[in-house]
Amino acid sequence: MGNQKKTAIRRISVSSPIISSSRSPSNLSENNVIKKQDMHPKTRKVLYSLRLRKIFSGVFVKENEAIMEHLQKVEPYVTYGYPNLKSVKDMIYKKGVAKINKERVPLTDNNVIEQALGEHGIICIEDIVNEITSVGPHFKEVANFLRPFNLNKPEKALQGKKRRFKDGGDSGNREDQINELISKMN
Repeated sequence: MGNQKKTAIRRISVSSPIISSSRSPSNLSENNVIKKQDMHPKTRKVLYSLRLRKIFSGVFVKENEAIMEHLQKVEPYVTYGYPNLKSVKDMIYKKGVAKINKERVPLTDNNVIEQALGEHGIICIEDIVNEITSVGPHFKEVANFLRPFNLNKPEKALQGKKRRFKDGGDSGNREDQINELISKMN
């Protein structure tokens, strides 16, 4: 775990979390984004480009300049952070669903994973977890293989305020505190 790259999960919603794991400014990260309510059409377009079409949905993304620009545009509607291995594993095992031929397929059988991602050396759920947490060379393929996560509404976890997390609100970068929100929504 010492050589894990920076990971983050982005989420869009006033009342939904973002997760991520270890982070260092020079490394890539993954984000989980969860979607929120009414917004400007341009903001909605940015959310759709992040594959966030429903409230309390989350995705893994690599952190780079383009993604961070997108997050800045939709910051009042998303929260994101750096999930740890446990949070990523729990999300994939509990809420993980694959996209195969435009259909939702639960991740209950490793044969499904091997058929879709075997050419990249990914043959089981643990390989998916490892690729996401380490932001490996096939991160993009794995992230696109996974459908956006449908998370539960957390009880008493979100206040519904559009203020940034560091100012006492719900949106913005939660850094390592995203793990608490993920555990409440998973």
